[in-house]
Amino acid sequence: MAKDKFPMTQAIRALKKSGIDYTLHPYDYKEKGGTQRAAMELKADEHSVLKTLIMEDNAGEPLVVIMHGDRQVSTKALARVLNVKAIIPCEPKTAHLHTGYLVGGTSPLGLKKPLRIYLEKSIQDLSRIFINAGKRGLLAEMSSEDLINILKPIPVNVAI
Repeated sequence: MAKDKFPMTQAIRALKKSGIDYTLHPYDYKEKGGTQRAAMELKADEHSVLKTLIMEDNAGEPLVVIMHGDRQVSTKALARVLNVKAIIPCEPKTAHLHTGYLVGGTSPLGLKKPLRIYLEKSIQDLSRIFINAGKRGLLAEMSSEDLINILKPIPVNVAI
């Protein structure tokens, strides 16, 4: 991995600090292209291209949900698991305030402030995953085990 080839983001700083083995993969970001576009460009299974979703509970407390690219979060199931009335996705501006990242470039690594992080449980079964590296059009590939060791997320079963 060439040092000067990629921008230094907070996510990349967190990866470097962790000492894990990872590879950065740039791709041609397109607005609303999502994980499907990233998977197509990287010739990866969309199930292993993870999305980082910023949500809030009914009390306005922010949280992160890491989900397979080809699945969605059941906010009703997540609300039941968390024992709250409701979970709603954050507006892009609010998500940016919570994380320091622009939507489309949000990473669970190197967040602006500590947030509760939930991980779809079946992600643990993947050997390799791709996750945003803190910039639109840049993913980091690593083992799911390494991601879990760094983030210490709470596993949940809320995929639909």
